[in-house]
Amino acid sequence: MANTYITHTPSNGGTPGTQKFTLSFWIKRSKLSSTQRFLGAYTSGNLNTNATFNSNDTFQFYNRNTSAGDKYFVTNRKFRDTNAWYHFVIAIDTTLSTEANRVKFYLNGVEETSFSEVYEPPQNYEYRWGEALAMNIGQPGTNADYFDGSISHFHYIDGTQYSASDFGETDSTTGEWKIKTDVSVTYGNDGYFILKDGNSVTDQSGNGNNFTVGGGTLTKTEDSPSNVFATLNPLSTKAILSHGNTESEHDGSATGYLSSVTTLGMTSGKYYCECKLTVTTGYPGIGIASTDSVVAQNKFSDSYIGESSDSYGYYTPNGYLYNSGNATTGLTTFATNDIIAMALDLDSTQNTLKYYKNGTLVYTVNIPDNSSGWFFASVHTNSQTSARAKFNFGNGYFRSDAVSSAGTNASGNGIFEYDVPTGYTALSTKGLNL
Repeated sequence: MANTYITHTPSNGGTPGTQKFTLSFWIKRSKLSSTQRFLGAYTSGNLNTNATFNSNDTFQFYNRNTSAGDKYFVTNRKFRDTNAWYHFVIAIDTTLSTEANRVKFYLNGVEETSFSEVYEPPQNYEYRWGEALAMNIGQPGTNADYFDGSISHFHYIDGTQYSASDFGETDSTTGEWKIKTDVSVTYGNDGYFILKDGNSVTDQSGNGNNFTVGGGTLTKTEDSPSNVFATLNPLSTKAILSHGNTESEHDGSATGYLSSVTTLGMTSGKYYCECKLTVTTGYPGIGIASTDSVVAQNKFSDSYIGESSDSYGYYTPNGYLYNSGNATTGLTTFATNDIIAMALDLDSTQNTLKYYKNGTLVYTVNIPDNSSGWFFASVHTNSQTSARAKFNFGNGYFRSDAVSSAGTNASGNGIFEYDVPTGYTALSTKGLNL
């Protein structure tokens, strides 16, 4: 959702929605350590409501109006898990006589009580959110501080303060907090329900309060709170990651090799992914790295994929396969916009890693059991600012470019450009549990 936002202006506005309302949504972060104001109802710097991830990765909900000044809370909790979907519920009722009950924040079904700063609103205080001005999701209304990540199942309730249990529930088998599919709430005149199971901005509440895309490109993702897909891990690299951490680019301020690994790892199973080489200068390498490899353990190292015995890297422009620092040469080369795919088999008597060029198998390498840990998909660039690679881990997109015609996938898990080999699936939480 980077540099993208959606917007809607209520047709009514005012009370009770400015005093009583509930926001419920699932959110997944991609970029850390930066200010991202992902919700906003904005008139001016002195008149606005916004929800923000701060540069120290805490969360803040803020309101300013001319009558009562700043009212906000800031969590002590830091939100640094880029593999997780968080369920946020912000429930407001300033008409209540008890001050502590007027603003409630729930995280994954539990009311949050630990805050570094809390400025409670006075009784009958009015927020900007709920007025007849643009409600923005993705940025605060100032065309700045855009959110980088994903949002799903976004509810706005006009006129009622609900709790988290109205929107989510605990899975009886896993004990995890999950989306409640049979939500029964009263939305009020200006309420809405959008981004249900995709990127639709059409209101599902029955009110017809549809959103429009105000800027950028709103892409659909298969990644959801019930099936989390792999992305590149920003905590594992100094490379520039973008577009939901599916694109890697060399950071021109860094020197040497920059490698990234995925947020999800594999110890068994059969997995498939695709990568489009936007730019092949800088010698991008695609492969796997184990838990014990320097690539996976230390983002400040100059290690490259295939330097150690527990990593394998196919360097596409020159057709080299590296392992233990040794190169197998003379393999198929790749050009700009070619799609290189990997199929990793960790279930057979002989584990294999297969490479495909635009849907055709070009090389198979046998790999030993990784008894000491996990394997991660990995990408590498050297000190070239133009080196860039875009992954499709099953979302059906390379960056914001949809696959041209989806291939077959018998597992039903993930959308890819080419046919997924029989028995393989996407690297996702559902794929790990097939």
